[in-house]
Amino acid sequence: MRAPQRGSVVLYFLLFLIPLLAFGAFAIDMARLAVARNELQNAADAAALAGAAALTPSTASGPNWTQAQTAATSAVSLNASDGKTLSTGTIKTGYWNLTGAPASLEAATITPGTYDMPAVQVTIARTANVNGGPISLLLAGVMNITSTSGSASAVAVVRTPGAIGSGGLFPVALDQCVYNQYWNSATNSPLINPSTGAPYEFNITDGSTYGASCSAGQWTTFLDSANDVTTMRNLMSTGNPTSLSIGNSVYLVPGAKTTLYSSVPVNTTVLLPVVTQTLTQTYVAIVAFAPFYIDASVGGSGKYIQGHFVSGYTIPVTTSGVGPNYGAYAAPQLAM
Repeated sequence: MRAPQRGSVVLYFLLFLIPLLAFGAFAIDMARLAVARNELQNAADAAALAGAAALTPSTASGPNWTQAQTAATSAVSLNASDGKTLSTGTIKTGYWNLTGAPASLEAATITPGTYDMPAVQVTIARTANVNGGPISLLLAGVMNITSTSGSASAVAVVRTPGAIGSGGLFPVALDQCVYNQYWNSATNSPLINPSTGAPYEFNITDGSTYGASCSAGQWTTFLDSANDVTTMRNLMSTGNPTSLSIGNSVYLVPGAKTTLYSSVPVNTTVLLPVVTQTLTQTYVAIVAFAPFYIDASVGGSGKYIQGHFVSGYTIPVTTSGVGPNYGAYAAPQLAM
């Protein structure tokens, strides 16, 4: 008869204790690591969006890269990862191609193409002596692992729109020909009148011409062919009833409605569809969307709206697609 083998249960327990602790450490620390890295990603996203929002102030001639850098850098310090306040990130500015070709940030010095949008790229890392150091691990020390690094990157862009949601447009269509005269496509900003030091002023809706066959702008009832004052006044308050895209045709209202001009908002920026022509009152195709600052509205015998082009206007309604750069941008969005 064999003697009892005392202590065997304890021995087996000790043999399995280390693997059990290792698996427990792995489960707990992997969850902790995932949370910390998710916080890094949220911080990168927020900083990139803050930087992109600062790219297109209304006073800039083209994207304001310096201001975007400053805004993104400041936003990094508003976040934390695993209880450690973040203090620094790698901030880059340039153009991001929405088609993914190339799939990397392009230099700010390139001549942007149709799908190249002003962008801010932010990378935030926790490594030795950076942002509180590596991410600490609670139980992985049993495997001689006390910490690990982590990083996250994000790219945010400001996009020129190809479609505008309902309520976003004022019922006047601009003629594309006037942009050929008063818009600087190299800097995506209005041409400056040397005699005033300000953007060129011009009149719309009164039939004034600028150059050969360029009538600047005319009232529109969008997709409807109505031309009564009540309908048009309502559209000034509510905007386009449905979403409008580049390629849609809008109706140009014949004549000028004297009583409308007292209802036109002045000293404000409105978003207008840009069309192929406004000289002939008919249905015409939209080619872009553009902001226009209204300086004056005159009724009576004159019947005109006076204003100028602006740049860096952020559209307050839903947008989609991509269109020509005539100074209007969608709200910043993440591209990566």
